[in-house]
Amino acid sequence: MSRTLISQAQLRRGRGKYLYWTLLAVVVAGFTLVFLGPLYWMVTGALKSGQEIAQTPPTLWPQDPQTQNYVDAWNNLDLAKLMFNTFYYAAGAVFFQLVFDTAAAYALSKLRPAFGNVILGLMLATLMIPAMVLIVPQYVTAIDLPIIHVNLLDSPWAIWLPLIANAFNIFLLKRFFDSIPEDLIAAAQVDGASPLRTLWSIILPMSRPILGVVSIFAVTAVWKDFLWPKLVMPSPETRTLSVGIYAFSGGTPQNVVIAASVIAAVPTVIIFLLFQRNIMSGLTTGSLKG
Repeated sequence: MSRTLISQAQLRRGRGKYLYWTLLAVVVAGFTLVFLGPLYWMVTGALKSGQEIAQTPPTLWPQDPQTQNYVDAWNNLDLAKLMFNTFYYAAGAVFFQLVFDTAAAYALSKLRPAFGNVILGLMLATLMIPAMVLIVPQYVTAIDLPIIHVNLLDSPWAIWLPLIANAFNIFLLKRFFDSIPEDLIAAAQVDGASPLRTLWSIILPMSRPILGVVSIFAVTAVWKDFLWPKLVMPSPETRTLSVGIYAFSGGTPQNVVIAASVIAAVPTVIIFLLFQRNIMSGLTTGSLKG
């Protein structure tokens, strides 16, 4: 029998059982409305006419569903180009984060450099800095990269470089690497494997769950970001989905803009539904030692 916060004996006493299930149902229903309500409004709003979506009070279901809104959004906003740009930026972010964050976490976990804990602590301290505070120095750096003095505007490097050193991902990877038994590392060293060979042949094959989590986080970070791509990607040819939809929202009917938002949200929802088990297992694996 699985253990719960309330024992089965307590649930059988008096009104405890009814009170427990009533409270549970109310909480679940409340959270369901909070999380699914905006999604329901977005999906149904994309099927409404411009007049219906602007009326007060709003209708719960489209009176005359118009699927043409999705076709207009795809064609008028050039979503194919925007989606390709976003996939390209997300793929680069995944690659660079996996390479550099994995190397940093491996060094801190297994190679144990001098002052490694201090470095990790300083990196984690950066998570306490609000992202808005870093916008100005990051933008100044992007328009004039130090030493080589290169302007990164309208370059994918303007999106990739700030994402490479991700303190949260490095911490997740390090915690996972800490859970890998030292006996495996020692056996590899006895066989003459170098630290790089140990990472490639032993650590990485065992780290697929957490690498998948880091990859998903990298994709969603690029996909949902708005302010930074808007600053560093001013050209229409290099815009991301969120920036492109915003740029066209001024002269586009509201129902078409909402339809474009639904199309933009579909890939991330599909990724979550396909990999939700990997996300949860990757986040919890390595958190307990035994």
